[in-house]
Amino acid sequence: MRISIVGSGRVATHFAKALSKQHHIVQIYSRDLNNAQHLAQQVNAQAIDAVHCIDPEIDLLIIAVSDQAIAQVIQTIHSQLSDVLIVHTSGSTNLNILTEHHVKSGVFYPLQTFSFEREVDWQNTPLFIETALQEDLSTLTTLANSLSNQVYPYNSAQRLSLHLAGVFACNFTNYCYDMAKQVVDAQQVDFNLLYPLILETAKKATQNDPETMQTGPARRGDVNILDMHQHMLQDMGREDLKDAYTLLSQQIQKKHSLD
Repeated sequence: MRISIVGSGRVATHFAKALSKQHHIVQIYSRDLNNAQHLAQQVNAQAIDAVHCIDPEIDLLIIAVSDQAIAQVIQTIHSQLSDVLIVHTSGSTNLNILTEHHVKSGVFYPLQTFSFEREVDWQNTPLFIETALQEDLSTLTTLANSLSNQVYPYNSAQRLSLHLAGVFACNFTNYCYDMAKQVVDAQQVDFNLLYPLILETAKKATQNDPETMQTGPARRGDVNILDMHQHMLQDMGREDLKDAYTLLSQQIQKKHSLD
């Protein structure tokens, strides 16, 4: 399949590298030509920074930019690509942001966290697809199957629920790791000592219902420990961590108050 990509950030980079193994990446478009060239060189594609240079003979255009930029991109490019299937990669953006301007539209959303420093296990990354036209669904399905063993035809509302859940499961969880590191760093304790606990917690959450796996002083209703921890954070001068600790503890207590 002949594919071009709008964007040169983390999602665009990982998609380009993965898809280039089985498909032809024709062009990488970015407003910053240097960024486009950096990625294009890695996947043997042409780098462009002008919309009118986008090749209309491609089979698919992937818009892999920030959510707030998707509308502007489709408005700018749709007229010269009337026969090309155009998809965005956002979990929180409705398909209709594309269909308002372009009939052959779709979504190609990977439920994964992306960093330049880490490779992605595409075979085990869920991919969620949606198309405006039924005839385009098979095209996206074939493309998705070339990357992942987990492909799901989900609508925009279902995708949004996954994106929101992902913020809790990934972004908020990572910030909790950050707060934990701040606590031990203050006493010059090695954060690596928490690795086995972090990994075991993740295993339990993925192999069981997280609700039944909840442990800790808030789950037990251990008021003495809760008070001690909050005083420790206050003595550290970390009201921000104390507030987070208190809020999370209260939510756990409410959740399990009827157990």
